[in-house]
Amino acid sequence: MTTLGILVGGGPAPGINAVIAAATIEARNSEARVVGVFDGFRWLAQGDTTHAQELTIGDVSRIHVEGGSILRTSRENPAKSPDSLRSATEALDKLGVTHLLTIGGDDTAFAASRLAKASHGRLAVAHVPKTIDNDLPLPHEIVTFGYMTAVNLGKELVSNLMRDAATTERWFFVTVMGRRAGHLALGIGGAAAATLTVIGEEFPESRIPVQALVDVLEGAIIKRRVQGRDHGVAILSEGLAEKLDLATLGPVEQDSYGNVRLSELDLGRALKERVAASLKARGIDVTIVAKDLGYELRCAPPGGYDTQYCRSLGFWATRFLLEGGTSAMVTIQGGRLVPVPFQEMLDSRTGRVRVRYVDISSDSYRTHLAYMIRLKPEDLATDRLPALAKAGNVGQEEFRKRFGPLLERREKPR
Repeated sequence: MTTLGILVGGGPAPGINAVIAAATIEARNSEARVVGVFDGFRWLAQGDTTHAQELTIGDVSRIHVEGGSILRTSRENPAKSPDSLRSATEALDKLGVTHLLTIGGDDTAFAASRLAKASHGRLAVAHVPKTIDNDLPLPHEIVTFGYMTAVNLGKELVSNLMRDAATTERWFFVTVMGRRAGHLALGIGGAAAATLTVIGEEFPESRIPVQALVDVLEGAIIKRRVQGRDHGVAILSEGLAEKLDLATLGPVEQDSYGNVRLSELDLGRALKERVAASLKARGIDVTIVAKDLGYELRCAPPGGYDTQYCRSLGFWATRFLLEGGTSAMVTIQGGRLVPVPFQEMLDSRTGRVRVRYVDISSDSYRTHLAYMIRLKPEDLATDRLPALAKAGNVGQEEFRKRFGPLLERREKPR
């Protein structure tokens, strides 16, 4: 009997339940059995088949509007060893699963590709791209599900912080989720018209000096002071921390895929302390509050776009599998199903799923940058420099010496 297994890996994202619902309904209407696997690959990697449940249409008919995941999720990596990969494939065999639908980000996609290869054709596997980070290798205009809802909710939260900043005359340094790419930080910052957004893609080097980030933030604070404003909100992409000397940010933990648990690192606080100390040394007293933004976004009910988008992904992923497809990530492009073979998603150098980064040469990024209040090359012109130096309580030449290299680095071709 044809049996569709469904599991969720990685962090939550708005719309997961809509994918589960649509996939289950279409499979059951096609006379296939459906098994929901709890906690991603956690139990399968141990050969445990007791954490699974048969799903009916009645179980899922109204979950598409709910946040979270009825199957829960985990970051367990079944490909971390030959034994765990073999245990996972054998557990799926025992459950009678003939077709597997995985829902997740780049790590889950990588695990799905390895599982498909290890099954030697016995198991048809399709992956549905899910991440509020929006960093899977899709065409520029195709977003991953959950991203739009996360941006909309993040915009509201940051807008509240901006009002608080203006009311209390303080700065907020807000770290936004996004392990490698800055899409979410940039989307939220742009939608809320935050004072500035700083993302890892601005820095082509593999390691970012902490002082470079301090200079960006301190320069923005000084520029706001020239405008007579002692408040603002700076959005920081979480991925910046992965490029820093992590020893400066505290103990480092890793998940089973080898990723640093960036949520455990206090990027905002580390930068807050350094910026505040640098300004205070010149007699400038600024109140800075560090906040993290991410967990509040992941289990929000999906907005209208993500709800319908996810239902379409779930439906067509199931049709793809039942009609003989396998070993691909399922996407909707131009209103049509476009499977992307796993092999095309992998980086030939690393063997891991490629990351879609923010293109800082694009017009869309340049639009974001145009509305940010931060130091730019033209600010070192003679007609602007005196006011900036005065606001920073420093001489003009010292100001140029301090911030000139930062602006020159930004102008270098990538």
